[in-house]
Amino acid sequence: MDIYKIQKEIDAIIASSNTTDIKLQKICDTLENQISYYDWVGFYFKNGNKEELKLAQYTGEETEHTIIPFGKGICGQVAVSNQNFVVQDVSEQDNYISCGWKVKSEIVIPIFVDGENVGQIDIDSHTANTFTDSDEELLEYICKKVATIL
Repeated sequence: MDIYKIQKEIDAIIASSNTTDIKLQKICDTLENQISYYDWVGFYFKNGNKEELKLAQYTGEETEHTIIPFGKGICGQVAVSNQNFVVQDVSEQDNYISCGWKVKSEIVIPIFVDGENVGQIDIDSHTANTFTDSDEELLEYICKKVATIL
């Protein structure tokens, strides 16, 4: 994975004249295309004043998890903890919402606007023990860039 190259692509997407929705979709598509073990990439955002997340743009297999209550699953836990959550083996997580039998690991990074957790990027992989510090660094960079267009 060439983090610098991907960061440049993300910068170009963010700087484009496209709508926010198109930018978010292009980010999902770019990550899924550029990183072989990113099998599902999506954004969840806080659903108004409700204590839940709502699925926004994504790429990968369809999911029935379009609404996730705060505290439930990895995404719901990140909405409460405001912390990155890297799960190298989803079978070892008690509070895990299965998105499909192929998913072996997951990483979720929160997006902050003015200090408030407004959403997150969620990556699923069909490979266990695949995420590294480089993934976390890249996704944190992306979340900071996304925060500038929300």
